[in-house]
Amino acid sequence: MTDEASESLSFTFPVIHGTMGPSVLDHRRLPQEAGLFTFDPGFGSTAACESKITFIDGEKGILLHRGYPIEQLALQTDYTETSYLLLYGELPNKEQYEVFSADMATQRLLHEQIRNFFNGFRRDAHPMPILCGTVAALSAFYSDGLNINDPTQRDRSARRLIAKVPTIAAWAYKYSRGEPFVYPDESLSFSENFLNMLFSRPGRHYKADPILARALDRIFILHADHEQNASTTAVRLVGSTGANPFACISAGIAALWGPAHGGANEAVLNMFDHIGSKEGIPAFLAKVKDKQSGIRLMGFGHRVYRNFDPRAKLMRSTYYEVIETLNIKRDPFFDLAMELEKIATEDEYFVHRKLYPNVDFYSGLILKALGIPTSMFTALFAVARTAGWVSQWLEMMADPMTRIARPRQLYMGEKPRDVIPMAKRV
Repeated sequence: MTDEASESLSFTFPVIHGTMGPSVLDHRRLPQEAGLFTFDPGFGSTAACESKITFIDGEKGILLHRGYPIEQLALQTDYTETSYLLLYGELPNKEQYEVFSADMATQRLLHEQIRNFFNGFRRDAHPMPILCGTVAALSAFYSDGLNINDPTQRDRSARRLIAKVPTIAAWAYKYSRGEPFVYPDESLSFSENFLNMLFSRPGRHYKADPILARALDRIFILHADHEQNASTTAVRLVGSTGANPFACISAGIAALWGPAHGGANEAVLNMFDHIGSKEGIPAFLAKVKDKQSGIRLMGFGHRVYRNFDPRAKLMRSTYYEVIETLNIKRDPFFDLAMELEKIATEDEYFVHRKLYPNVDFYSGLILKALGIPTSMFTALFAVARTAGWVSQWLEMMADPMTRIARPRQLYMGEKPRDVIPMAKRV
C-alpha cells in the first residue's frame, strides 16, 4: 500500500449498545462524512441488522432464542413450541399451542399438482435441488400469501413454509427410492409425522418410537436458528429486494447446500468411512495436524463457538438415548466416534485450538442410527432451519430500517484506459 493509502484518519461515530453482547460502531454516515467504506471480507465484524431473535456468545458457549437458553428449550419444549417462540417472541400457552399446532398440521398438505414437479427430476437427484426448486415454486400455488406489505399474509406464508418444507423433503426422499409418496398425518406431532412420511409404505405403517421421535425433534430444535449465519443472511439479503417469501427461503436452502455450511454432519460420516476403524485414528489425526495434508477434522470446532458448542452436549446425550433404544452399541461408527472424541478432547493440539465436538459430530450419528441416508442430512437441516429463516424474514419485513442490501467493494482493478483498435493490440 502507498503512504497515502495507509495514512491515519480520525473521525467520531456513535456506539450502539445491545441488551447483550458486543456494542457496535454506527458508521452508516462514514461515506458521507469521511468519503470511506469499511473493509470486512465475510462480514465477520459487521452487524448488518438489528434482531431480537437469537443471541450467541461463542466464548462462553451460550445460545439463546428470545432469551431462553437452548438447553431449556431442547429439554422442555418441542419443535412446534420453539417455532412459535421464534415467530412471535413468547412461548405459547396451552390454548395458543393447540390452535397453532392444529393450523400447522392442516398446512402440511401440498397442492396436488406439486406432485408433478418431482417427475421432472432424475430419480438419483440429490434432495437439495428438489427442495430448493419446489420451495421457490410454491409462490405459484399460494398467491394469497405473497403481499409482503400485509402482516397477515406474511404470517400465513411463514406458517405454510414451516409446515410444507418437511413434506417436500420427505417426498424428495420417497422419489429417490421409487416409493409412493406418503401424505401428511394431521394426528401426529411434527417429528412423528416426518418420520411417518419417510418410512411408511403401502402395507407397512410406520409407528415412531417416542424416544426416536423425540431425538429427531431435538435435532430440529437445536438447528432451528443460529443468528446471522450464511443462509439466514441469504434469506435477509434476498428479502431486502422485496422478493416473495418462498423465493427468500429457497435462497436460504441454496446457501445451506454449501458443504461449508449445511453439509458438515454428512462430512462427519464420510470422515468415519475414511478412518475405517479405531486403529486408524492415530494415523488420521497425524494427517490432520500436518497442514500440508489438506485433511480436516470434521465435526470439531465452529466459526462462532470458541468453547464447547452447547448444542453438542445435548446431541451427545441424545445419541446415547438413541443407541440404547435401538441396541446398536456394537455399531463400529459408535466405537470410532467415542474413541475419536476421547482422543481429540484430551490431545493438547486440539484442546489448545479449542476444537471441541460440535453439533454436527453427533447429529449425523443420530440420523444414521434412525435409518436416514446421508443424502437427506442437509435437507433435514433445511426442515429445521425454516422456522428460523421465516422468523428472521418476518422481523426484517417489519423493521422500518430495512433497505435493499448493497455491500461495497475495495476495487483493485485497472484505472481508466482507452480501447486500442484490434489491429494494434499486441
